[in-house]
Amino acid sequence: MSTSWPRSLWLLRHGQSAGNVARDAAESGGLAVIDLSWRDIDVPLSDLGVAQCTAVGDWFAQLPEAERPEVVLCSPYLRAKETARLIVEGGRFGRPNMKLRLDERLREKEFGILDRLTKVGIQQKHPELNEQRLHVGKFYFRPPGGESWCDVILRLRSLLEMVTREYADRRVLVVAHQVIVNCMRYLLEHMDEQQILEIDRQGDVPNCAITSYRAQRRHEEDEALQLDLVNFVAPLREAATPVTTAPDRPVAPKP
Repeated sequence: MSTSWPRSLWLLRHGQSAGNVARDAAESGGLAVIDLSWRDIDVPLSDLGVAQCTAVGDWFAQLPEAERPEVVLCSPYLRAKETARLIVEGGRFGRPNMKLRLDERLREKEFGILDRLTKVGIQQKHPELNEQRLHVGKFYFRPPGGESWCDVILRLRSLLEMVTREYADRRVLVVAHQVIVNCMRYLLEHMDEQQILEIDRQGDVPNCAITSYRAQRRHEEDEALQLDLVNFVAPLREAATPVTTAPDRPVAPKP
């Protein structure tokens, strides 16, 4: 059976959040715990994050209307919802036909017992888990109460089935988180564990960076997505907006 993909698919990490800022402060201060009063789902954008989203919205607005997203799928986390709202408003996406859909399968990876801990905090409070993670690798390691990358990929397989079923030949923007972007790339580009972890080791996905794909017909009844842009941050640089790459949440050191 052939698969009908969206005509265009953009993957976008949310703008810089207050959590990113708090994490940087905790890491630079050598603290074990990140000082955040919000639940992870309620962490808002920082002022810089708002500026980043505005720059990306302006970039989308410069595209011909027939090339802008007509469907937006978004993580239910506040920083992602704020990102989507600002980009939709600034990008002048077509209304009233534009669809904005929140989907819990796009939520941030759940860190369980390691939530809000810095690298130092993980090493101090859970040295045995730190050792296990370094041995197993982040692709398969599942912290107590949390998820591995495989767990995230499982829910994204379901999401992609929905996308091909409901949004074939549409222009779709996905607004989510760093791990979501990487795991979506793993699925769309048919990677293995070593390939996606090598990409992860090369650096974090910048806030508001765009990775995009375009549908291409390979055979008479065979359609595939062709990688177009990877971590595209030109809209931020054109707007003289700082590019930030801090991870969403604290995790143990990269293996």
